[in-house]
Amino acid sequence: MSRKIDRRAFLYGIGGISLALPVLDAMGAEVAEQIPRRFCALYTANGMALPRTENGIDEWSWFPTAERDGEFVFGRSTEPLSDFRQKLSFMGGLYHPSGPKADPHTCSDMWLTGAPLHNPKPGTYNTVALDQVVAQHTKQHCRQPSLVLSIDAGTGFLSRTGTISYNLEGRPIPAENNPRRVFNRLFRGDRESMESERARLQRRIKLVDAVADSARSLDHQLGQSDRQKMDQYLTSLNELESRMIASERWIDIPLKRQDYSHLNLDATSEGEPADFYQTMFDLIALAFDADITRSVAFMLNREDGMGISDSFPLKLGLSATHHKLSHATDKDGQWHFAKYDLFLSQQLAHFFDRMDSYRDRNGSVLDNTIVLYGSGASTTHTSRNLPTLLVGGANMGLKHGTYWREGETRMSNMYLSLLHSMGIGVESFADSTSTLSDSIFSRA
Repeated sequence: MSRKIDRRAFLYGIGGISLALPVLDAMGAEVAEQIPRRFCALYTANGMALPRTENGIDEWSWFPTAERDGEFVFGRSTEPLSDFRQKLSFMGGLYHPSGPKADPHTCSDMWLTGAPLHNPKPGTYNTVALDQVVAQHTKQHCRQPSLVLSIDAGTGFLSRTGTISYNLEGRPIPAENNPRRVFNRLFRGDRESMESERARLQRRIKLVDAVADSARSLDHQLGQSDRQKMDQYLTSLNELESRMIASERWIDIPLKRQDYSHLNLDATSEGEPADFYQTMFDLIALAFDADITRSVAFMLNREDGMGISDSFPLKLGLSATHHKLSHATDKDGQWHFAKYDLFLSQQLAHFFDRMDSYRDRNGSVLDNTIVLYGSGASTTHTSRNLPTLLVGGANMGLKHGTYWREGETRMSNMYLSLLHSMGIGVESFADSTSTLSDSIFSRA
């Protein structure tokens, strides 16, 4: 029996997509005066450097290993973040219960989802990601429901994902990695460019329909790999169509005036690593400042030596590729791994500085944004004590300046606490059992 591939099972027609209207001043002062609450997830693969004690370089540990006057001491690899001490917290002991049951290379797949392993086969088990839960509750306030970025773009492939964002059905959302395309999508939404984009979308939809008709007429079923590719492509078109409709609703509402002169839109992921990361971070900060979106996910690196960024340490003069350094056990190898963490901390400091320089009515953009930075492994694919940093959110009640740890704690419990801080009153997230007690979220 042939498999009927119906585009409309994946792509809801123009009239069938349910989108909330944008929040306009005409809706009343109470709505218009609401301050944005934003979320940004930043992921790096392969864990962080937590050097072995016998190597004698504890000061290069990503997690703090010392205290002074009752406060944690930044390690050498996170020292660039020290100016933001009162705006950030290290979170220790976090883990996903499904993590130890899974292929260690799927840790990026489940980082924002928890991914209950009803079916442990890669590519078949995922659930909605945290950034998309946020997007569902903030999309009516902004031009773009969410912004999904990565180092390699697309979705990747089985167990080697190229995105950390998954939609309500657990399907991977394709990521973008070209700064100029991101800029045009966010800041060049005029009628002419939108009509051109819609024409391209319609051509792609016709192609999908033709493939579906061909499969039916040939009376054969696509193989598993082809079905997965088709499903990902359909998801991509669905996301594009939804995003376009959202943008069209805002077409006559002018954007906030901003300075774009510092952007290097010619930066690429294959060029200088710092230029690429700083440009992408600048775009995120501008998008938040202009309230174009309130939900961002950015995958900085991919697991298992895959993708463009694996060679970044070599470009920085370090001794090996990213994945190879993550497996180092000798002093020199672990020191070079920590120096790559230092490089990433420098990029984060640039991002936080940008966010802190942009102003909302009640403080900085950073104070109204919760930034989650971390990895799906601690060291060498270990799925416990996941390195995690929370930054910002002062105007959502977060109290920082601590290295929080309360034994082993479900990551999903922290995510539920985060959602509640954003005013999103869901009862649970993934495999959560409660919110965190005695945490940075509850220290009013």
